[in-house]
Amino acid sequence: MRARLFKSVAFLIVSMVTLQCSIADLWARTRVENICSVYGMKEIKLTGMGLIVGLDGTGDGGKNLPAIRSLAAALKHLNNPVVDLKDLYAANNVALVMIEATIPASGIRKGQKLDCFVSSMLGAKSLRGGRLLVAPVATPEIGNGVGAGLCSGAVILEDETSLATGKIINGLVMERDFELPFIDRKTRSITLLIDKRHAGFHTASEVSRVINSEFSFEAGNRQLAIAQGPGRVFIRIPKQYTESPVEFIAAVMEVGIDRPHQQARVVVNPKSQTVVVTGEVEISPVVISHKNLTVGVGNAAEGGIPGGFVPIVGQQGQQSTQRLQQLVEALNQLRVPTEDVISIIRELHRSGKLHAEYDEH
Repeated sequence: MRARLFKSVAFLIVSMVTLQCSIADLWARTRVENICSVYGMKEIKLTGMGLIVGLDGTGDGGKNLPAIRSLAAALKHLNNPVVDLKDLYAANNVALVMIEATIPASGIRKGQKLDCFVSSMLGAKSLRGGRLLVAPVATPEIGNGVGAGLCSGAVILEDETSLATGKIINGLVMERDFELPFIDRKTRSITLLIDKRHAGFHTASEVSRVINSEFSFEAGNRQLAIAQGPGRVFIRIPKQYTESPVEFIAAVMEVGIDRPHQQARVVVNPKSQTVVVTGEVEISPVVISHKNLTVGVGNAAEGGIPGGFVPIVGQQGQQSTQRLQQLVEALNQLRVPTEDVISIIRELHRSGKLHAEYDEH
């Protein structure tokens, strides 16, 4: 009886350990779709110019000739031509605006609607209460713009501190289809683009490896995925998915990848006094003297640290480089103000001792 109980408890313990390991592995994995996008799928910007009417004397009409000419053109289109532009000098309830909209990366079909945004181009004081007359928008390619749809509707101010801009909800009605080609029909393939914050030869190699492993049966011992650079992976679509390539792409994007490589990065925002440091950031041995503070980082022999204080070193005490996180933690323990921490990190970057991508904004 005791032997059976012992075996049951042992089996339960082993099962729990295995489950914990499985959960840990699951947490350590991320899906391909979280770090990659499919080539060809991109947002498309649409732009145009239009006329907002119905303003309460806050427009840019009057003697503003571009707005007056646009109003005259609109009246002519409505079979009410203007003989003399001077007749419109009192029209300060109109405003000439730039219209912008964005087609999502998934594409869009004729008849669907999108939000559009309007911005005063001249001297309008406010767009409150105005309505946009029907105006076309097109893709912004120089000399090759493609008409996309028509915008109109009531303007809503999104920010009370910015009265010269506004939004028209569902104001754009598409007049044509935009289907984005993400499959290369000639080679029957797709291309994955790795996010710039994860791009690297290691990541590209790992993405191709896990995809080849996942679809080894469908590939028939052939390589479907080939890393073509630090940010690009070429993938052939198997014959089994010839008639359903979207299903294959969905399966590819669900494949898990273990701990994708990330570029060591330090992001600093002096205005909000925010510092973000990834765990991979390292610094060379160095002595830092800032105001009345002196800190040594690294091995004393390597950094040339004089006596009188103990340098910051790792657990082994013999590392040639240290984590920036250790320095930040030490400065925080000394209650160094955030602005001084940012100044120190900035100078480490300028001196070449900070081994990471530095982004200050």
